[in-house]
Amino acid sequence: MSDARDDKTQDSAQDSQSDLQGVTQPLERIVDEHEEEFSENGRTVRRKGVYLLPNLMTTGALFAGFYAVVSAMRGDFESAAVAIFAAMVLDGLDGRIARMTNTTSKFGAEYDSLSDMVSFGVAPSLVMFSWALGELGKFGWSAAFVYVACAALRLARFNTQIDTADKNYFTGLASPAAAAIIASTVWVCNDLGWVGEQLPLEVAIVVAVLTAVTGLLMIANFPYYSFKHVDFRGRVPFVAMIVLILVISLVTLNPPSMFLLAFLAYAVSGPVMQLQRWRQEKRAAS
Repeated sequence: MSDARDDKTQDSAQDSQSDLQGVTQPLERIVDEHEEEFSENGRTVRRKGVYLLPNLMTTGALFAGFYAVVSAMRGDFESAAVAIFAAMVLDGLDGRIARMTNTTSKFGAEYDSLSDMVSFGVAPSLVMFSWALGELGKFGWSAAFVYVACAALRLARFNTQIDTADKNYFTGLASPAAAAIIASTVWVCNDLGWVGEQLPLEVAIVVAVLTAVTGLLMIANFPYYSFKHVDFRGRVPFVAMIVLILVISLVTLNPPSMFLLAFLAYAVSGPVMQLQRWRQEKRAAS
């Protein structure tokens, strides 16, 4: 009886595979199949295709960044800010899923980097420009461009140093954290009613400076803790759960304000940590 079930399962798997090939074969005439080299047991193996699940998460992050731009163009700045935070969540999931399922690939890494450029480089800059910087003329779009250029430089440097950098720390503010500062700033000011003609000129100038400074922090040689070695599957003291509940309660009171304060504190932590290192080096030298 079990043999019959196994035969049926194999037949259905073969049928589904043949159906998939029947669909993909005509498409291969239009789009070349991706082929990538892998190392298995010391041998170089070439395989066709891409992994579905992690790249699906990356595509979701890319869509969220695109949706943020579209929402900002329509004047819906709250949805634009939420979409950037959604892109952050999906961007965090794709890498973890790839490592957990052993589906990491060069294609996935490059696709993730391009998605990050859109979701955490172009999208926050255009959202900020549509909300406040457009009224400042050249000063406004210059601040927006500084952010975009620094995001591109940050990602390029990260990709070239990924094999040699310290896994515990980022060099420069990570682009998702920088995007969170921009998104939460827009979100907070939108809740205060500072939109369009109601936006004070002083606030527009301040956020323009904030946008440029946030961009420069991405390429600065300041260390930022990466949180990559946090063990979510390990045991923690019971008091840690109480602290987590309090943090969630604070966030639910006013999410945009709490996000803004949290990510601003994280952005400041880099320069503070670098100052502490310089002081330790001076003491050691003296």
